[in-house]
Amino acid sequence: MTGIDETNETQASTLCKSCGLCCTGHLFIRTKLRSAEMDSAEALGLNVLRSDPGLRGFSQPCPLWHGQCTIHNSPDYPRFCGTYKCKLLKEMLEENIPLTNALTLVEQAKEMIHELEILLPASPTLNFRERLVAQLEKAEKTDPEFRRKAEALLIFYEKIFGVNGLIDPPDT
Repeated sequence: MTGIDETNETQASTLCKSCGLCCTGHLFIRTKLRSAEMDSAEALGLNVLRSDPGLRGFSQPCPLWHGQCTIHNSPDYPRFCGTYKCKLLKEMLEENIPLTNALTLVEQAKEMIHELEILLPASPTLNFRERLVAQLEKAEKTDPEFRRKAEALLIFYEKIFGVNGLIDPPDT
């Protein structure tokens, strides 16, 4: 590994460990698993989804995330967890954005999420994304302030993290 690669790896690790939004259910409903990983993932305590091969994975939020990944160095660390790169990470690795700016954007996302979490009604669903979408789909019951903040977050998700398609288009 060259010095530049080591620097990129260190910066990537710093960004991912400070973020964790792809692990906490804020960006995704599930994380993909290969069929060979399913038993070991289940043994780790992950809620493995087996019924549909197209949706094979484990549900979010990951119960092994405690401010950082607790199995990152485990031989059972799911492959997708180690290979996924959001748009922000790619931009940083391509040196289009410095680490300090990337970390600021992560903090901005977390602040936006926090503002929405306190506006969400109580729910047995742990996944933030599912709760957010469910509330937005109740158009007539959704508070205008909540809707404005949620729409701003969805735009931010797409622009900064490259995550879109959270909301189904309205029926025509």
